Formats: sequence, C-alpha cells, structure tokens
Amino acid sequence: MLEKNLTEVYTKFKIHFYQEMFNKLHSRETSLTIVELFCVEIIYCLNNPTVKEFADFIGISSPNAAYKVACLIEKGYLQKVQSTTDRREYHLHVTDKYLDYLNLSTGYVSTVAERSEEHFSKEEIATLNHILEDMSNELMPEVAIPHLDELEK
Repeated sequence: MLEKNLTEVYTKFKIHFYQEMFNKLHSRETSLTIVELFCVEIIYCLNNPTVKEFADFIGISSPNAAYKVACLIEKGYLQKVQSTTDRREYHLHVTDKYLDYLNLSTGYVSTVAERSEEHFSKEEIATLNHILEDMSNELMPEVAIPHLDELEK
C-alpha cells in the first residue's frame, strides 16, 4: 500500500509538470528536449559543477557532456562561469531562463504543500516533515545531491 501511494503521488507531480511543460511547448516558450531537461536538472541539483563533475555524476564521457552543455548554453539555459580560485576551471550555472522553467515543477509542489498545511493538523505536518526528511536523508543513500543537502542545513 505504501509503495502504491508513493508511486501515485510521485506520478501526479511528474504528470502535472509534463502538462505545464507541454503548455509551454505549445506556446513555443521553451525548446528543451527531454534529455536536455534531465541534464539541466542534474546540473542544477549538483550546484554549479564543472563539466567533468557533471559527466562523472551521470556516467558519460567528458566530450559527450561538453556537447550537451554546449547545446544548453546555446539555448540559454546554462552559462559557464570562471572559478575565482582556479582560473583554469569553469563551473556550470543555470540561468533565469531555466529557473523560470523549474518553477513549472516547484510551483505545484508549493501549492500542494500549502494545501497540506490547510488540510492536516500541525502535528500531522510535523510527522510528515519528519518522515520525508528521514526518507531523503536515510533511505535514499544512492542519490547524494549536493544542492539539496545544502538546502537541508
């Protein structure tokens, strides 16, 4: 039953995102392929990685990653920023264009969170928060995402 409910909630978040994404695609406000979308989401979660860090994280060659990054830069979703500590190194930063795109997903999460706070008691919300934190921190060790780890602190 738990697996069914987790799958259902996860699926509804994804489907809502896809609905919003297709609305944007229909109005030609975005131009990302699915693979590009996955890449820029990973780069965002890795919190300004280098191309090599991105490549290593998803298990592809550096030239392949560099190609994907170049496409995302050309489309305006990423920019390379020179490191202030090592001038030979460049970090990948998402642009406001991507953050607007990201809002398609996070906006709905905020809506559901607000509805939850209205629907459930403070104690139930505290329990839900505790369960979600434990799931993220303790039960999903395969997915270490530096950006999300920083948000939790």
